[in-house]
Amino acid sequence: MPIATPEVYAEMLDRAKANEFAYPAINVTSSETLNAALRGFAEAESDGIVQVSTGGAEFASGTKIKDMVTGATALAEYAHVVAAKYPVNIALHTDHCPKDKLDGFVRPLVRISQERVAAGANPLFQSHMWDGSAVPLDENLKIAAELLDETAKAKIILEVEIGVVGGEEDGVIAEINEKLYTSEDDYLKTIDALGSGDKGRYLLAATFGNVHGVYKPGNVKLRPEVLKRGQEVAAQKLGLAPGSKPFELVFHGGSGSLLEEIHEALSYGVVKMNIDTDTQYAYTRPVADHMLKNYDGVLKIDGEVGNKKTYDPRSYLKAAEQAMAVRVTQACDDLRSAGRMLAG
Repeated sequence: MPIATPEVYAEMLDRAKANEFAYPAINVTSSETLNAALRGFAEAESDGIVQVSTGGAEFASGTKIKDMVTGATALAEYAHVVAAKYPVNIALHTDHCPKDKLDGFVRPLVRISQERVAAGANPLFQSHMWDGSAVPLDENLKIAAELLDETAKAKIILEVEIGVVGGEEDGVIAEINEKLYTSEDDYLKTIDALGSGDKGRYLLAATFGNVHGVYKPGNVKLRPEVLKRGQEVAAQKLGLAPGSKPFELVFHGGSGSLLEEIHEALSYGVVKMNIDTDTQYAYTRPVADHMLKNYDGVLKIDGEVGNKKTYDPRSYLKAAEQAMAVRVTQACDDLRSAGRMLAG
């Protein structure tokens, strides 16, 4: 299938919320990790989301160039070609973008998509994230409203973060404190600033104890009921029936979460869950295994010539791709998106 059109992406999200499942959003940094994500989705028979962070985009452009827009555009263009060979629908997304990188990352990419749409084509990316968790809420929502107007013109969905995801990702560090839990007032202010879809569609990364990186269950207390309450107060404000879920929620920092916590979050309207730490490990583990087992072939020891078959990058990157794909498939199973691809 080609990369999801705006209409297909909307249908994907609608189906997820209506049926209480979510799409894994897999962070990629290269063509190899992108291939692994696509393979995993296809093997799970799940549609999905592939995303690139500011650091991932910079890396993808090459260590000499180090340009976020160049790297993100290159990965997206590659995805548009390769994903067409797979039977699943894939949406392209950009992950956490703080205020100081908006002008060098999200805004230029939105303009590229606006130009494409104006010419009768589909947007380059299907959604972008604005991470305003490091600025005061009123400023966060003011910028979000401005971005929502621009993304709507490009048929793009905006993701916003209200609250703080703790831990560290791509050099952005957030403390673990009470801000890890989005308040009822935060939800209401979000409705006031961004509407309920009438001003443009958006995803809400509300926080309920999430932390980026690796942690064991119990170290940080997840409280999925925070999501439930947010949906309730928003529904009341909008005059919707009890049980309505006006927000389409995103689960960040899920590594180490218990499966029952994940499933409870799905029941409250989570439609997207970011996966990065676990797939990074799955990708790197077989590479380390290859190097340790074949060190005398990978290295030219004692004046020998080594073994080209073992230091050929394909010999270990194939294994890395396959292992990461398995972890993506597991994520589809955990989030109940497996076997639900639109084409099936």
